[in-house]
Amino acid sequence: MAAENLYNLPADAVWFITGSSSGMGLALAQQIASHPTHRLVATARNSSKLYDLLRRSERVHLVDLDVTSDNAIDAAVESALSKFGRIDVMVNNAGYGLMGDSESALQPEGQAKARKQVETNLWGAMRLTLHAVRVFRDENPKNGQQGGVVLNVTSLGGFAGFPGTAFYHAAKFGVEGFTESMRKEVRPDWNIHFCIIEPGGTSSNFASSSMDWLAPHISYVAADSPTRAMEGYIKSPDMRKTWTPAERVAGAMYQVVALAKSKPLPTRLPLTEGAWQVVKSEIAAVDKELEEFKALSLSVEIDETNKAGQFLLGNNWGN
Repeated sequence: MAAENLYNLPADAVWFITGSSSGMGLALAQQIASHPTHRLVATARNSSKLYDLLRRSERVHLVDLDVTSDNAIDAAVESALSKFGRIDVMVNNAGYGLMGDSESALQPEGQAKARKQVETNLWGAMRLTLHAVRVFRDENPKNGQQGGVVLNVTSLGGFAGFPGTAFYHAAKFGVEGFTESMRKEVRPDWNIHFCIIEPGGTSSNFASSSMDWLAPHISYVAADSPTRAMEGYIKSPDMRKTWTPAERVAGAMYQVVALAKSKPLPTRLPLTEGAWQVVKSEIAAVDKELEEFKALSLSVEIDETNKAGQFLLGNNWGN
Protein backbone atom coordinates (compact mmCIF):
# COMPACT_ATOMS: atom_id res chain seq x y z
CA MET A 1 0.00 0.00 0.00
CA ALA A 2 1.51 3.33 -1.08
CA ALA A 3 2.23 5.61 1.87
CA GLU A 4 0.90 8.62 -0.04
CA ASN A 5 -2.59 7.10 0.10
CA LEU A 6 -2.59 7.17 3.91
CA TYR A 7 -3.15 10.03 6.34
CA ASN A 8 -1.91 10.24 9.90
CA LEU A 9 -4.26 12.43 11.93
CA PRO A 10 -2.14 14.69 14.20
CA ALA A 11 -2.62 14.29 17.94
CA ASP A 12 -3.52 17.98 18.18
CA ALA A 13 -5.55 18.07 14.95
CA VAL A 14 -7.66 21.14 14.20
CA TRP A 15 -11.19 20.28 13.01
CA PHE A 16 -13.19 22.96 11.18
CA ILE A 17 -16.89 22.02 11.18
CA THR A 18 -19.69 23.92 9.48
CA GLY A 19 -23.28 23.62 10.66
CA SER A 20 -22.24 22.86 14.24
CA SER A 21 -25.45 23.90 15.96
CA SER A 22 -27.49 20.74 15.38
CA GLY A 23 -27.56 17.18 14.08
CA MET A 24 -24.39 15.49 12.87
CA GLY A 25 -22.43 18.72 12.94
CA LEU A 26 -23.20 19.28 16.62
CA ALA A 27 -22.58 15.62 17.50
CA LEU A 28 -19.17 15.67 15.80
CA ALA A 29 -18.29 19.06 17.32
CA GLN A 30 -19.14 17.74 20.79
CA GLN A 31 -16.96 14.70 20.21
CA ILE A 32 -13.99 16.83 19.14
CA ALA A 33 -14.53 19.34 21.98
CA SER A 34 -14.41 16.44 24.46
CA HIS A 35 -11.20 15.01 23.01
CA PRO A 36 -8.20 15.63 25.30
CA THR A 37 -5.89 17.03 22.60
CA HIS A 38 -7.84 17.82 19.42
CA ARG A 39 -8.82 21.40 18.66
CA LEU A 40 -12.10 22.62 17.23
CA VAL A 41 -13.36 25.47 15.07
CA ALA A 42 -17.14 25.21 15.39
CA THR A 43 -19.17 27.42 13.08
CA ALA A 44 -22.82 28.39 12.80
CA ARG A 45 -24.77 31.28 11.35
CA ASN A 46 -25.09 32.50 14.94
CA SER A 47 -22.26 30.95 16.95
CA SER A 48 -23.71 32.21 20.25
CA LYS A 49 -26.10 29.25 19.98
CA LEU A 50 -23.09 27.01 20.58
CA TYR A 51 -22.14 28.45 23.98
CA ASP A 52 -24.32 26.04 25.94
CA LEU A 53 -23.85 23.11 23.57
CA LEU A 54 -20.07 22.66 23.53
CA ARG A 55 -17.51 22.17 26.27
CA ARG A 56 -15.63 25.46 26.44
CA SER A 57 -11.83 25.54 26.56
CA GLU A 58 -8.85 27.12 24.84
CA ARG A 59 -9.09 24.28 22.33
CA VAL A 60 -12.57 25.35 21.18
CA HIS A 61 -13.04 28.35 18.90
CA LEU A 62 -16.54 29.51 17.93
CA VAL A 63 -17.02 31.44 14.70
CA ASP A 64 -20.03 32.99 12.93
CA LEU A 65 -20.35 31.62 9.40
CA ASP A 66 -22.98 32.09 6.73
CA VAL A 67 -21.85 29.73 3.96
CA THR A 68 -23.74 31.74 1.33
CA SER A 69 -21.37 34.68 1.93
CA ASP A 70 -17.93 34.55 0.32
CA ASN A 71 -16.69 37.24 2.73
CA ALA A 72 -17.97 35.29 5.74
CA ILE A 73 -16.25 32.12 4.50
CA ASP A 74 -12.96 33.92 3.97
CA ALA A 75 -13.18 35.55 7.41
CA ALA A 76 -14.00 32.28 9.17
CA VAL A 77 -11.01 30.50 7.65
CA GLU A 78 -8.75 33.42 8.57
CA SER A 79 -10.12 33.38 12.12
CA ALA A 80 -9.27 29.68 12.41
CA LEU A 81 -5.72 30.29 11.20
CA SER A 82 -5.29 33.23 13.57
CA LYS A 83 -6.39 31.06 16.49
CA PHE A 84 -4.64 27.76 15.76
CA GLY A 85 -2.31 28.38 12.79
CA ARG A 86 -3.60 25.41 10.82
CA ILE A 87 -6.62 23.31 9.84
CA ASP A 88 -6.31 19.53 9.56
CA VAL A 89 -9.87 18.35 8.88
CA MET A 90 -12.47 20.42 7.02
CA VAL A 91 -16.01 19.11 7.53
CA ASN A 92 -18.51 20.68 5.15
CA ASN A 93 -21.73 19.78 6.92
CA ALA A 94 -23.82 22.99 6.75
CA GLY A 95 -26.92 22.73 4.64
CA TYR A 96 -30.65 22.26 4.61
CA GLY A 97 -33.35 20.53 2.59
CA LEU A 98 -35.83 21.91 0.08
CA MET A 99 -38.86 19.81 -0.73
CA GLY A 100 -41.73 20.25 -3.15
CA ASP A 101 -42.69 20.06 -6.79
CA SER A 102 -39.82 21.09 -9.05
CA GLU A 103 -42.13 22.94 -11.44
CA SER A 104 -42.96 25.32 -8.59
CA ALA A 105 -39.56 26.88 -9.24
CA LEU A 106 -40.97 28.45 -12.41
CA GLN A 107 -42.61 31.01 -10.12
CA PRO A 108 -40.48 33.82 -8.59
CA GLU A 109 -40.75 32.62 -4.98
CA GLY A 110 -39.94 29.04 -5.91
CA GLN A 111 -37.01 30.10 -8.08
CA ALA A 112 -35.54 32.15 -5.24
CA LYS A 113 -35.78 29.17 -2.91
CA ALA A 114 -34.20 26.84 -5.48
CA ARG A 115 -31.29 29.20 -6.09
CA LYS A 116 -30.70 29.65 -2.35
CA GLN A 117 -30.68 25.87 -1.93
CA VAL A 118 -27.92 25.42 -4.50
CA GLU A 119 -25.99 28.45 -3.23
CA THR A 120 -25.95 27.07 0.31
CA ASN A 121 -25.48 23.36 -0.26
CA LEU A 122 -23.12 23.53 -3.24
CA TRP A 123 -21.17 26.77 -3.47
CA GLY A 124 -20.49 27.08 0.25
CA ALA A 125 -18.95 23.60 0.37
CA MET A 126 -16.92 24.21 -2.79
CA ARG A 127 -15.41 27.49 -1.58
CA LEU A 128 -14.51 26.04 1.81
CA THR A 129 -12.95 23.02 0.09
CA LEU A 130 -10.77 25.32 -2.01
CA HIS A 131 -9.68 27.17 1.12
CA ALA A 132 -8.94 23.85 2.82
CA VAL A 133 -6.66 22.68 0.00
CA ARG A 134 -4.75 25.97 0.14
CA VAL A 135 -4.38 25.80 3.91
CA PHE A 136 -3.38 22.11 3.93
CA ARG A 137 -0.69 22.72 1.31
CA ASP A 138 0.65 26.18 2.12
CA GLU A 139 -0.14 27.01 5.76
CA ASN A 140 0.04 23.72 7.63
CA PRO A 141 3.77 23.12 6.94
CA LYS A 142 4.52 26.31 8.89
CA ASN A 143 3.12 24.69 12.02
CA GLY A 144 3.82 21.01 11.58
CA GLN A 145 2.53 18.39 9.17
CA GLN A 146 1.51 19.27 5.62
CA GLY A 147 -1.81 17.95 4.35
CA GLY A 148 -5.28 17.34 5.66
CA VAL A 149 -8.69 15.78 5.05
CA VAL A 150 -11.89 17.19 3.55
CA LEU A 151 -15.12 15.48 4.59
CA ASN A 152 -17.93 16.68 2.34
CA VAL A 153 -21.32 15.65 3.71
CA THR A 154 -23.84 15.01 0.96
CA SER A 155 -26.22 12.25 2.20
CA LEU A 156 -27.44 9.35 0.08
CA GLY A 157 -29.19 12.16 -1.85
CA GLY A 158 -25.80 12.94 -3.35
CA PHE A 159 -25.83 9.59 -5.14
CA ALA A 160 -29.48 8.74 -5.78
CA GLY A 161 -32.43 10.98 -6.60
CA PHE A 162 -35.90 10.90 -5.04
CA PRO A 163 -39.11 12.74 -5.95
CA GLY A 164 -39.71 16.18 -4.51
CA THR A 165 -36.10 17.10 -3.78
CA ALA A 166 -34.64 17.84 -7.20
CA PHE A 167 -32.79 21.02 -6.21
CA TYR A 168 -31.35 19.38 -3.10
CA HIS A 169 -30.06 16.55 -5.30
CA ALA A 170 -28.72 19.01 -7.86
CA ALA A 171 -26.61 20.62 -5.13
CA LYS A 172 -25.50 17.39 -3.46
CA PHE A 173 -24.70 15.63 -6.76
CA GLY A 174 -22.68 18.74 -7.56
CA VAL A 175 -20.69 18.46 -4.34
CA GLU A 176 -19.90 14.84 -5.14
CA GLY A 177 -18.73 15.61 -8.67
CA PHE A 178 -16.65 18.54 -7.45
CA THR A 179 -15.08 16.40 -4.72
CA GLU A 180 -14.22 13.58 -7.10
CA SER A 181 -12.54 16.03 -9.46
CA MET A 182 -10.58 17.82 -6.74
CA ARG A 183 -9.50 14.45 -5.35
CA LYS A 184 -7.83 13.74 -8.70
CA GLU A 185 -6.32 17.22 -9.08
CA VAL A 186 -4.18 17.45 -5.94
CA ARG A 187 -0.61 16.18 -6.05
CA PRO A 188 0.03 13.05 -3.91
CA ASP A 189 2.96 14.70 -2.13
CA TRP A 190 0.61 17.36 -0.70
CA ASN A 191 -0.93 14.69 1.58
CA ILE A 192 -4.47 15.96 0.91
CA HIS A 193 -7.39 13.53 1.09
CA PHE A 194 -11.13 13.66 0.42
CA CYS A 195 -14.10 11.59 1.52
CA ILE A 196 -17.76 12.06 0.63
CA ILE A 197 -20.03 11.25 3.58
CA GLU A 198 -23.45 9.89 2.57
CA PRO A 199 -25.68 9.47 5.64
CA GLY A 200 -29.13 7.94 5.40
CA GLY A 201 -31.99 8.83 7.72
CA THR A 202 -30.42 10.49 10.74
CA SER A 203 -32.09 11.76 13.90
CA SER A 204 -31.74 15.53 13.72
CA ASN A 205 -33.82 18.60 12.97
CA PHE A 206 -33.15 18.25 9.23
CA ALA A 207 -36.73 17.21 8.43
CA SER A 208 -38.26 19.97 10.55
CA SER A 209 -36.47 23.27 11.15
CA SER A 210 -33.77 22.50 8.55
CA MET A 211 -36.27 21.87 5.77
CA ASP A 212 -37.77 24.51 3.47
CA TRP A 213 -40.79 23.84 1.28
CA LEU A 214 -41.89 24.77 -2.22
CA ALA A 215 -45.56 25.61 -2.70
CA PRO A 216 -47.46 22.64 -4.22
CA HIS A 217 -47.91 22.85 -7.98
CA ILE A 218 -51.47 22.42 -9.22
CA SER A 219 -50.46 19.49 -11.46
CA TYR A 220 -49.17 17.43 -8.53
CA VAL A 221 -51.81 17.91 -5.84
CA ALA A 222 -53.17 14.34 -6.09
CA ALA A 223 -52.42 12.32 -2.97
CA ASP A 224 -50.78 9.54 -5.02
CA SER A 225 -48.26 11.89 -6.65
CA PRO A 226 -44.73 10.73 -5.79
CA THR A 227 -43.80 14.02 -4.09
CA ARG A 228 -46.87 13.89 -1.83
CA ALA A 229 -45.90 10.34 -0.80
CA MET A 230 -42.33 11.43 -0.06
CA GLU A 231 -43.58 14.38 1.99
CA GLY A 232 -45.66 11.96 4.05
CA TYR A 233 -42.56 9.88 4.76
CA ILE A 234 -40.47 12.89 5.76
CA LYS A 235 -43.16 14.26 8.07
CA SER A 236 -44.07 10.94 9.69
CA PRO A 237 -43.05 10.80 13.39
CA ASP A 238 -43.11 6.99 13.23
CA MET A 239 -40.62 6.92 10.35
CA ARG A 240 -38.31 9.36 12.12
CA LYS A 241 -38.11 6.96 15.06
CA THR A 242 -36.31 4.49 12.79
CA TRP A 243 -33.58 6.95 11.84
CA THR A 244 -30.04 6.55 13.17
CA PRO A 245 -28.85 8.75 16.08
CA ALA A 246 -26.64 11.60 14.86
CA GLU A 247 -24.00 10.63 17.44
CA ARG A 248 -23.43 7.28 15.76
CA VAL A 249 -23.02 8.86 12.34
CA ALA A 250 -20.63 11.45 13.76
CA GLY A 251 -18.62 8.68 15.42
CA ALA A 252 -18.18 6.93 12.07
CA MET A 253 -17.09 10.21 10.47
CA TYR A 254 -14.38 10.56 13.10
CA GLN A 255 -13.39 6.92 12.78
CA VAL A 256 -12.86 6.97 9.02
CA VAL A 257 -10.33 9.80 9.46
CA ALA A 258 -8.63 8.18 12.45
CA LEU A 259 -8.27 4.89 10.56
CA ALA A 260 -6.71 6.57 7.52
CA LYS A 261 -3.22 5.97 8.93
CA SER A 262 -3.60 2.31 7.93
CA LYS A 263 -6.53 2.31 5.49
CA PRO A 264 -6.96 4.96 2.77
CA LEU A 265 -10.10 7.05 2.96
CA PRO A 266 -12.79 5.86 0.56
CA THR A 267 -14.07 8.20 -2.12
CA ARG A 268 -17.54 7.92 -0.57
CA LEU A 269 -18.80 6.46 2.69
CA PRO A 270 -22.52 5.63 2.98
CA LEU A 271 -23.56 5.68 6.64
CA THR A 272 -26.58 3.67 7.83
CA GLU A 273 -27.70 0.38 6.34
CA GLY A 274 -30.35 2.17 4.29
CA ALA A 275 -27.79 4.45 2.65
CA TRP A 276 -25.50 1.51 1.88
CA GLN A 277 -28.36 -0.44 0.33
CA VAL A 278 -29.54 2.50 -1.78
CA VAL A 279 -26.03 3.09 -3.17
CA LYS A 280 -25.58 -0.61 -3.96
CA SER A 281 -29.01 -0.79 -5.65
CA GLU A 282 -28.31 2.33 -7.68
CA ILE A 283 -25.00 0.90 -8.90
CA ALA A 284 -26.70 -2.38 -9.87
CA ALA A 285 -29.45 -0.53 -11.75
CA VAL A 286 -26.93 1.57 -13.68
CA ASP A 287 -24.88 -1.53 -14.54
CA LYS A 288 -28.00 -3.35 -15.78
CA GLU A 289 -29.02 -0.43 -17.96
CA LEU A 290 -25.53 -0.09 -19.40
CA GLU A 291 -25.55 -3.71 -20.47
CA GLU A 292 -29.03 -3.43 -22.00
CA PHE A 293 -27.99 -0.52 -24.21
CA LYS A 294 -24.36 -1.50 -24.76
CA ALA A 295 -24.84 -2.22 -28.46
CA LEU A 296 -26.34 1.22 -29.11
CA SER A 297 -23.69 2.93 -27.01
CA LEU A 298 -20.88 1.31 -29.00
CA SER A 299 -22.59 1.66 -32.37
CA VAL A 300 -21.47 5.27 -32.70
CA GLU A 301 -17.83 4.17 -32.97
CA ILE A 302 -16.29 4.30 -36.43
CA ASP A 303 -14.70 1.16 -37.89
CA GLU A 304 -11.00 1.57 -38.61
CA THR A 305 -11.63 1.04 -42.34
CA ASN A 306 -14.24 3.79 -42.50
CA LYS A 307 -12.54 6.46 -40.37
CA ALA A 308 -10.97 8.40 -43.25
CA GLY A 309 -14.16 8.44 -45.31
CA GLN A 310 -16.33 9.43 -42.36
CA PHE A 311 -13.89 12.22 -41.50
CA LEU A 312 -14.10 13.66 -45.03
CA LEU A 313 -17.86 13.31 -45.09
CA GLY A 314 -18.10 15.09 -41.77
CA ASN A 315 -15.95 17.94 -43.07
CA ASN A 316 -18.17 18.27 -46.15
CA TRP A 317 -21.25 18.57 -43.90
CA GLY A 318 -19.54 21.35 -42.05
CA ASN A 319 -18.95 23.40 -45.22
